[in-house]
Amino acid sequence: MSPPSRRLQTKPVITCLKTFLISYSLIFWFTGMFLLAVGVWGKVNLEGYLSLASKESTNAPYVLIGTGATIVIFGLFGCFATCRGSPWMLKLYAMFLTVVFLAELVAGVSGFIFRHEIKANFGSVYENAMKYYNNTDSSSNIINNIQMNLHCCGMKNYTDWNGTLYFKEKGIPASCCKDSTNCQPEILKDLDKAKNEVYTTGCFILVTSVMEAKLGIIAGISFGIAFFQLIGIFLACCLSRYITNNQYEMV
Repeated sequence: MSPPSRRLQTKPVITCLKTFLISYSLIFWFTGMFLLAVGVWGKVNLEGYLSLASKESTNAPYVLIGTGATIVIFGLFGCFATCRGSPWMLKLYAMFLTVVFLAELVAGVSGFIFRHEIKANFGSVYENAMKYYNNTDSSSNIINNIQMNLHCCGMKNYTDWNGTLYFKEKGIPASCCKDSTNCQPEILKDLDKAKNEVYTTGCFILVTSVMEAKLGIIAGISFGIAFFQLIGIFLACCLSRYITNNQYEMV
């Protein structure tokens, strides 16, 4: 058995570590809620862009949603393990934090890499979607949403619609119109007349800019929160070690 003075020195350290780890676990829980929200935001806001940008779109939003939901559960487990002072629970908590750290790194790298692949894939896919545009299928609805929300028309400019089958039948899509009340069928079939009534800026530059910005946000948040887990891993391992040593000292 170790001297009482040494045990008295160990207990304040354990209490201090418990306080820090409980505080960390609460912050960790809120982090999970934040990651969940960011993942849902990324999925909702990037849905249309991702489906056109690449045939193999990024899984970063799904990784964030899954990781966030799991963090919410294990954040509570971390508080419980800390209050109980169970070494094996604390080690399990540290292992989980390590898994979360790796998952968030994957999400961050995925979002960071994919945002640089957008321009390489988006152009050909968008041109193909314009070629078969009919104003009714899912790809057409995505193009309509992009043109209305970003105030753009065509890929490079509104004249890109001139070479499509839809233009020969109905002219430029109504989603390009600045004011739908001024866009009559005869105007949309004439490029010169339509110039003053539709958006003239192309969608390619605007969409790629939006995609790169939003995926950049997801990647940055993932990296930032991932390295935050290292603090929890350190605290959980230290507390488990001190509690184990203290139990041996009391024997």
